[in-house]
Amino acid sequence: MIGTFVGAVVIVALTACFPQNRAGFLVSLALWGGFCALVATLLRNFAAYAAALAGFTAAIIAGDELGAVGGVNGEAFTLAIARVSEIWIGIVCAGIVLAGTDFGGAPRRLAELLAGLAGDLASGFTATLRRGSPESLTQKARHEFIRRVIAADPAIDEAKGESATLRYHSPVLEQAVDAMLAVLATWRIVDARLRRAFGSSGAHEAHQVLHAIPMELRATLETSAPSPWLSDPVRMRGLCRAAIDALVELPSRTVSLRLLADQTAAVMSGFSQVFDGLALLAGDTAQERSPGRGFELHVADWLPPLINAGRAFATIVAVQIFWIWTEWPSGPPAITFAAITVILLSPRSDESYAVAVKFTIGAAIAALGAAIVLFSGLPNVDSFAGFAIVLGLFLVPAGAMLAQPWNTALFMPIVANFTPILGPANQMSYNTIQFYNTALAIVAGCTAGALSFRLIPPLSPELRTRRLLALSLRDLRRLAADPNRLKRSWEGQLYSRIAALPNEAEPLQRGVLVTALAVGRSIVALQGAAAQLGFARELEAALKHFSSGDCAAMVMQFEAADRRLATRAGNRLPAMRARAQILAIRDALSDHRAYFESGAEY
Repeated sequence: MIGTFVGAVVIVALTACFPQNRAGFLVSLALWGGFCALVATLLRNFAAYAAALAGFTAAIIAGDELGAVGGVNGEAFTLAIARVSEIWIGIVCAGIVLAGTDFGGAPRRLAELLAGLAGDLASGFTATLRRGSPESLTQKARHEFIRRVIAADPAIDEAKGESATLRYHSPVLEQAVDAMLAVLATWRIVDARLRRAFGSSGAHEAHQVLHAIPMELRATLETSAPSPWLSDPVRMRGLCRAAIDALVELPSRTVSLRLLADQTAAVMSGFSQVFDGLALLAGDTAQERSPGRGFELHVADWLPPLINAGRAFATIVAVQIFWIWTEWPSGPPAITFAAITVILLSPRSDESYAVAVKFTIGAAIAALGAAIVLFSGLPNVDSFAGFAIVLGLFLVPAGAMLAQPWNTALFMPIVANFTPILGPANQMSYNTIQFYNTALAIVAGCTAGALSFRLIPPLSPELRTRRLLALSLRDLRRLAADPNRLKRSWEGQLYSRIAALPNEAEPLQRGVLVTALAVGRSIVALQGAAAQLGFARELEAALKHFSSGDCAAMVMQFEAADRRLATRAGNRLPAMRARAQILAIRDALSDHRAYFESGAEY
């Protein structure tokens, strides 16, 4: 509804700005379409669809306004009111039917999803502490978790749509997802340290850390079943906080033990946030609303949205030129459906062309169905009931097929385009030439949209992955060089890049970004402690080398900082924590030195 209203307001404003200037009006319409394609790519889920609607609602009203020969006709406001009213009435009617036939369940499904993810994550982490799983299996499990955690985002939006309470407390749910990504980064640190532990010392230290966790919580963490996470999340959250206190105060004679204890405490903190989300989904709203990501927008990479914007603009302009050159009376509907296709499908990235082809085929099938209904079915009925039955004979089976997940891209345009092509009215028109012109314009517009994805293809998955890795390294180096500029936003930016990785990305590439997250968190922790502990000079020198890609020199400076901390502070807890963070960074550099030095491809 909001997207429709915004599109109507914009087209009225464009009409007012270009009342006697067809070229200015058409170019501005194309620019608006390109802008909406850009915003639809930047946003996610329902918000992205709202941005797309704002684009093609403007195109729909413009098509009504331009008529067969072009040029605004001064009826923009009336047409906008009519179009918005029609769409809003349709949305309200569909919403009433949906509310009466679908009793929800999104919060329950989200709770089961989060509990299943957290259960598998916890069992994998505790298996690493026990060294009960091979190294290759542990890494493979972490890489697969990244993909699964990212997939929880649409489920959160769906749950917020069913509950005003969840929408108000949505930062709690967003933090639960971010916390699981942070747990993955911490799990990587623990696994890397245990792989480098000598003899039985690593196993002994891991055993100490594991047994600092309360027995009831430990039993929950060691099973991958979701039921313990769902049964009493408030109590389990309290046990997590007790485990954090025990781990923070755990005596540590070695830096390695301190690292394992602190990182395991960070894991417990992450699981505590997951329990916050599960408690909220179970109906516990007593906690205060937590600050979360809110409306802060983190753009993983500006290039794909800009390409989508340019493609939408070029496609709309090309169809406009074709219409003017051929003087085709049905040009405006072609412009409208070219805009719909290219704006709506641009966020689909690699799938855009294939989905656009199916979209075009679906539009052609809808045209065929509309022709049969218009010229064979409707002339034989003269009542509203008969009219509804004839339309239902097509729409009900098509809607049933649309509900099946196996070919949504084909049946969506069949259902959506049937009514615009048919053009039902109180007084039906059976003008054959007009019908086929309209049907041809719609199919031609969809074809132009599909062709645009072939002529201006999206970036390949390999290139997008390389860019995301390079941009993440750039931000990490900037964080090291100037922490005040990026300390607040770099972590959210990195979360967005992890989420933006293509499905075709290699597991190791996902692991590299999680490692970058772990290194960045350690750098932030060291920057906060350096002045107090007296190793600010060594840290500054080390981070300067890191910013220039000289990891060998960085490690030497970190060794100097570690010796200084050991000499000046001994086994004091703050110093041991700082030394543990240094050790975590050194382990990460050892695993992925080529990436941190030069951004080398994996």
